[in-house]
Order: sequence, then structure tokens, then C-alpha cells
Amino acid sequence: MDTSQLLKGVLDLAVLAVLRDADGYGYDVLRRLRAAGLEDVADASVYGTLRRLFAAGALTSYVQPSEEGPHRKYYGLNKTGLDLLQQSTKTWNHFADTMSVLLTKEAA
Repeated sequence: MDTSQLLKGVLDLAVLAVLRDADGYGYDVLRRLRAAGLEDVADASVYGTLRRLFAAGALTSYVQPSEEGPHRKYYGLNKTGLDLLQQSTKTWNHFADTMSVLLTKEAA
């Protein structure tokens, strides 16, 4: 199965979940997603998702100086983002449960 297609459908949820634990800048979010097991996630997809979630009002942003190069733009969850994470988690859990039932029936 092509995981890149699955990632497209759940990247918003994955980014929100990563930012629930701590604010992060683009590469940091990408690194945390990959460390969690989403090795196939593309750089551009994460940066685009951060920009889109920010434009939708689900994230805050601020700039911090960096000792390793240019300033970094950090993103964090706001109330809208937390609500979106909570609702999306419910939707995901329902979907995953439904797929598990379907696949278990198929395998039996």
C-alpha cells in the first residue's frame, strides 16, 4: 500500500498531535513526525500543512532567534487547534475502528 496517499489524509492530524506536546518550527515538526514512525513524510508537505493550519486559524506563530542560522518561525496550538485536534481524533478513531472491523471480517 502506498503510504504517501495515507499521509495526505492524516497529515493535519499528525501535525496537530505533534504540536500538542510542544511548539515547534518546520524542521522540528518534520523530525518529530519521522521519529514517531512517519518516515515517508515529505518536507514540503509539512511546511505546507503548517502554513495552511495557521491560515485556517488553528495555530499561533512567533519568531525566535537561532544560534544556528536564520530566525525560526515556531508554531503552536491555540484553542481552535486544540478543538480541531480533539474532533479529528474522534473522527480518526471511528475510521480506524471501522477499518479494523472490515479487515478482520475480510481475513476471517
